[in-house]
Amino acid sequence: MERNKVLALITLLDDPSDEIFSTVEGELLKEEVDIVPDLEKAWESTYDSTYQRRLENLIHTLQFKDVKGRLRQWLAAPEDLLYGAWLVARYQYPGLRYEELDLKINQLRKDVWLELNDHLTALEKVRVINHILFDVHGFGRNTTNFMAAQNSLICDVLDTRKGNPISLSVIYSVVAQRLGLPVYGVNLPKNFILAYLDEGGDLVSGNKGEEISILFYLNPINKGAVLGRKEIEFFVKQQKLEPNPSYYLPCSNKDIVQRMLNNLVFAFESSNQPEKVEEIRELLSLFA
Repeated sequence: MERNKVLALITLLDDPSDEIFSTVEGELLKEEVDIVPDLEKAWESTYDSTYQRRLENLIHTLQFKDVKGRLRQWLAAPEDLLYGAWLVARYQYPGLRYEELDLKINQLRKDVWLELNDHLTALEKVRVINHILFDVHGFGRNTTNFMAAQNSLICDVLDTRKGNPISLSVIYSVVAQRLGLPVYGVNLPKNFILAYLDEGGDLVSGNKGEEISILFYLNPINKGAVLGRKEIEFFVKQQKLEPNPSYYLPCSNKDIVQRMLNNLVFAFESSNQPEKVEEIRELLSLFA
């Protein structure tokens, strides 16, 4: 639709007739999220609370539709984990640009890269990453408000340096993979850890049915502490979990983003925000 027609429809949103409003709203909802700036401008130019409320609802609906559409596209080819985490954060921060996150991750990558060399062993490389992320930049667990939604929003975690096991693991694995290191998420219940695959290892091999060789595991919530399989087995037993091979193997990017959304459901339930819970569940339905 031409912009002039869009602007004309926006002016009709304050019509007292419910029938006219419904018709206008229906036409505007056919548009893409690109019309949001015009809706925001209209909101700023009025003091009519009814008109403002209608504009706010329309803006949110368009932004949610945009996130849902982008998530559906990403799920068809979920190679970029950071992009998936960005979509989760974009639900809460519709104006967030992927480039902002990409820039911050690349800066972390550069800081680690400056300390690496080809002669280091896998363990030595991990020590470098741990030093940069946890000692230099101060990433760690949000102990004061562990259940907050911000712990699952990658932009907040990059800003505050505080998060939960999965958000810290996302940052760690994305940085590592951009350095060519085979570090992938492991979907362990009641925690989330990382697996450092054997040299040259990747998820493609595992998807082809070949055995995945794991050198060791990492626990980002504990400053990247190195773990062996026996320690994972002890944790599973301690938590009284039924043994499952998936607790020891790398998971997909799709699994990681799904778990981030599940964490958001719990966070919004805890903070009594049922409308957000419903919308996040709508996003989760795309994973079925």
